[in-house]
Amino acid sequence: MLAKTNSCAVIGLDGEIVEVEVDISHGLTAFNVVGLPEKPVQEARERVRSAIRNSGYSFSNQRITVNLAPADLRKEGPAYDLPIAVGILMASGQVPETIECALFLGELSLDGRLRHTQGILPMVGLARERGFHTIYVPEPDAREASLVDGIEVVPVESLGRLAAHLQALDPIGSFAPNGVSPLLAGESAEGVDFRHIQGQEHVKRALEVAAAGGHNVIMVGPPGAGKTLLARATPTILPGLTMEESLEVTKIYSVAGMLPADTPLIRQRPFRAPHHTISHAGLVGGGRQPRPGEITLSHRGVLFLDELPEFAHSVLESIRQPLEDRLVTVSRAQGNVTFPANFMLMSAMNPCPCGYWGDTSRRCSCSDSAVTRYQHRISGPLLDRIDIFVDVPRVDYEKLSEGISAEGSQEVRSRVEECREVQRLRFSESRLSANAEMGPVEVREFCQQFLDDAARSLLRTAVNQLALSARAFHRVLKVARTLADLANCEVITSAHVAEALQYRRRGQG
Repeated sequence: MLAKTNSCAVIGLDGEIVEVEVDISHGLTAFNVVGLPEKPVQEARERVRSAIRNSGYSFSNQRITVNLAPADLRKEGPAYDLPIAVGILMASGQVPETIECALFLGELSLDGRLRHTQGILPMVGLARERGFHTIYVPEPDAREASLVDGIEVVPVESLGRLAAHLQALDPIGSFAPNGVSPLLAGESAEGVDFRHIQGQEHVKRALEVAAAGGHNVIMVGPPGAGKTLLARATPTILPGLTMEESLEVTKIYSVAGMLPADTPLIRQRPFRAPHHTISHAGLVGGGRQPRPGEITLSHRGVLFLDELPEFAHSVLESIRQPLEDRLVTVSRAQGNVTFPANFMLMSAMNPCPCGYWGDTSRRCSCSDSAVTRYQHRISGPLLDRIDIFVDVPRVDYEKLSEGISAEGSQEVRSRVEECREVQRLRFSESRLSANAEMGPVEVREFCQQFLDDAARSLLRTAVNQLALSARAFHRVLKVARTLADLANCEVITSAHVAEALQYRRRGQG
């Protein structure tokens, strides 16, 4: 007897409907799974056999053939356990074949209970797009699945409970989610509050500008000056995620298997800080079946690279293309997978190997050639993609010993959110969300046409004297646009251009 159910595969961050065909025929006892199954799918045979028997149902000793279609798509992961088990119960006549427009997802344990399954959100989203009315998911994943509107989510505790539901003996109610606010701006991020960081007021100003416009930042200073502390405080001033952005981030973490069990929806902007020993695949993404790397995990958030020159040259150069395109493509023999990579790059570095080159209180022990080699570990094209360069000097004792009187993160964040709201209205007819994402067309429309005469004159002089490249010219304009937005000024003045130029690396075009 032949029975059919539906499941879903995840390719990159997108889903693909998989039809599960189960045929039980006479012949030698066998249980075969075909359709390019990977090892975890092959192992589903043992899990399904034990789960059916331990749920109180009989497992046929005839010849069972399971086909996962389309046959040219590789299937991996344990999410096919439930649809295979349901298909066998249907083909053996133990469950009625009355399931239409339904999709099954879930990993089975040997006693028939369903376990958490990765990638639920993109699979449910695809099911809704393809016209499925109902989706059966493990009970721990029901809240995540309910984030997609327009489809009935049925939480399944065990295979036996699902079989009773399909036989109309013990119906399972649909999952009813609690309402979620469309704008999550009120969510407070974890981290060090700005008010607890003494001194470094000009660095805090630069980080406020970066957060307001989504600009890339490099902090340079001696060891112990507070670069890492300032970076880890940055999430507390970032604007809240919109619902659309939150769903994007949740989808990534769901596929990567990093979504906390008690957090069905990511409400805070990601902050990723990989160690400098990270591999190319760890940063960009990869594997036989490509998985998101740190670049994608920091989508809509911050990617912090501490001790920037210590990263491998090939790893750093791999960031160049995502910084421009806001996407990263991983190529494999089976095909290409594209991941989103719209992140704000923050990095910190010492000026030399010992860290004290240019320090007024401690003498540098490095030779000039050692300093040059150290700084040249970061290529010019990568530095040209950085919007803001800021020096982080040693903090004086007087400032360290002062009481807490600095401005707090909440006050800074309120200004950042007001500035982002201006940008949201500006780019309402496009997919852009921040000034740093502007291309040449948007720079001409929203920046160059709003320069006053003094700003144009100053910019012309700066381009000639600093030998700015075309990319650096555009980045100066983007930062100046953000400075004008922070000042609630429609026109970009010479003061905004002058501050933006101060954030350029000296002698770097």
